[in-house]
Amino acid sequence: MENERGELVDLYVPRKCSATNRIIKAKDHGSVQISIAKVDENGRYTGENQVYALCGFVRAMGESDDCMNRLTQRDGYLKNVWNASGN
Repeated sequence: MENERGELVDLYVPRKCSATNRIIKAKDHGSVQISIAKVDENGRYTGENQVYALCGFVRAMGESDDCMNRLTQRDGYLKNVWNASGN
């Protein structure tokens, strides 16, 4: 679809689960979206956020804490918290 300036835009862009890459449907009332603040070397908020969305399926399995640890370690917020071997 195009807007009045001729730019291509979508009416609705669905969210995707950060852990499973599933589309989060409108009726998924168990889903959450968490914003993690980015800070500088002094621990002050920089004005930027990293957003993670978790679908209700992940939360119902009780895997949301493990997924958050894995995602935040991947993005550099945590170190040596999660590894795939489970050790």
